[in-house]
Amino acid sequence: QLQASGGGLVQAGGSLRLSCAASGRTFSNGDMGWFRQFPGKEREFVAAIKWRFGFTYYADTVKGRFTISRDNAKNTVYLQMSSLKPEDTAVYYCAAGSGGVNLARAGGVDVWGQGTLVTVSS
Repeated sequence: QLQASGGGLVQAGGSLRLSCAASGRTFSNGDMGWFRQFPGKEREFVAAIKWRFGFTYYADTVKGRFTISRDNAKNTVYLQMSSLKPEDTAVYYCAAGSGGVNLARAGGVDVWGQGTLVTVSS
């Protein structure tokens, strides 16, 4: 139901855009966003957007560098990543919740997409 794409290899300081398309259902009353997972670590929240109002929220580690946006017509959310650092290297997962709960909170995510690998070289 969530199809993520856009990962790849980029040099430090570069940019990359991830896309996540929802199919089969909409999350018009909920949130869509991104998490990431480093090797051997738990998945951590990155950014999300409240679909109805367009309100965005971010992890402190990516504020000012990453921008999340949505395309209502395509039922797609984007994560524009700029000023990338090697420590941003991770598998990025698209996520969505229909209940209006902040995605960063426990129980906020109803659906996970597959991961897409982002590698930032130094």
